[in-house]
Amino acid sequence: MAKIQAVKGTRDLYPEQFRPIRRIFDAWRRASELHGFEEFESPTLEYLDLYREKSGDELVGQLYRLTDSGGRELALQPEMTPSLARMVAAKINALPKPIKWFCIPKLFRGENVQRGRLREFFQWNVDVIGSDSSIADAEVILVGIEALRNLGLTAEHFSVHVSNRRLIAAILAAGKIEDGEQAGAYALLDKAGKMKPDELAAKWNEKFGERLALEQLREWLSARDVSRLAESVGGALGMTEELEAASAQTSDVMSALSAFGVGDFCQLDLKIVRGLAYYTGPVFEFFDKSQNERAICGGGRYDDLLGKLGKQKEPAVGFGMGDVVLSLLLEDHGLLASPDRRRIVFVADATDGLRSELQRVVAGLRRAGMQTEFNYVQQALGKQLRHADKHGAVAVVILGDETRERNACQVKNLASGTSKEVSIDSLLADPAAALGIA
Repeated sequence: MAKIQAVKGTRDLYPEQFRPIRRIFDAWRRASELHGFEEFESPTLEYLDLYREKSGDELVGQLYRLTDSGGRELALQPEMTPSLARMVAAKINALPKPIKWFCIPKLFRGENVQRGRLREFFQWNVDVIGSDSSIADAEVILVGIEALRNLGLTAEHFSVHVSNRRLIAAILAAGKIEDGEQAGAYALLDKAGKMKPDELAAKWNEKFGERLALEQLREWLSARDVSRLAESVGGALGMTEELEAASAQTSDVMSALSAFGVGDFCQLDLKIVRGLAYYTGPVFEFFDKSQNERAICGGGRYDDLLGKLGKQKEPAVGFGMGDVVLSLLLEDHGLLASPDRRRIVFVADATDGLRSELQRVVAGLRRAGMQTEFNYVQQALGKQLRHADKHGAVAVVILGDETRERNACQVKNLASGTSKEVSIDSLLADPAAALGIA
């Protein structure tokens, strides 16, 4: 029988490989909770209809689909926002607003496997539902920045590119590209970096060139000042109420980010469109600033999604950050591996007949909050010490005949190499002090 391997695009995460990912989870969870977000979870399986017409053609084409025994079409979760919207819509009148939730699910997409892009991955999702304030948009971005800072990344390593689908839509509308055609325009703009300039120009000119020149549009989308942009577009195409309102919204988000003290991480970049169909306002992407220029994270405002699920319209904003690209970025900067903060204590029995005492000490140390290991069978002390060293123990507690009568043990600190005798009662009362570890 041929050896069965992991499915292409998935990972076998052995403990030493999962440990750095757990550190990423800890940073995500800590940043979320410090900013007032509560953790939730949803099913891995959803009905396929949840994603049709809500996530865009590109994502729907990447779904892992299946049919259950009742003939119902299902899909493995490719993203969290539709599930979140479904859950909130089901209890919209009972949930206090604003709703601030986060989760760290495993997601699945049938993408072409390449470095930084897998078919199964973890993703941190942070969302605010029930507030149309630009401060909510800014706080969502702030949470992402703080998590990356907690992992050791700085403004030299990454930046946040902030855009606004509403502002882009206002520019398109001023150029006579109306709502029904804008999805096609977004799709072309979103793929601009992946297409040859001549190919992009040909496709744009075929559909929209007579109304809005691509060269002029791209010049506007390269603007770094919202006020000047609005003046330029208004002067060329005529100022509209929506163009004015969308410009003000974009300025408010940028001002809020500065007020939060993270303005140095952020820049206006209207070339960011985001491919998902449900975005309605400010959108953003976190970018690796190295030569790789990888997108670490993306999100934005999706005020209409709950309404599409048959419930009342609710303002909402959020993002998703995957672990795969972030791990590569941390690895590139020597920040992926962290100092091993596990304080493992190993308990050894130097002679036969001490198993019950060993188990009592092990249980007592664990109840006192110490991560404690031991061998299931009694072995020579040398073998036990080598086992302790191999598993990264910081100290060894040695039980032996010579200390049994005094209800004591030998404590060996593996970092300093020093040994001392301590009473078992004092060891269990204050393990850190008795073991000499901080």
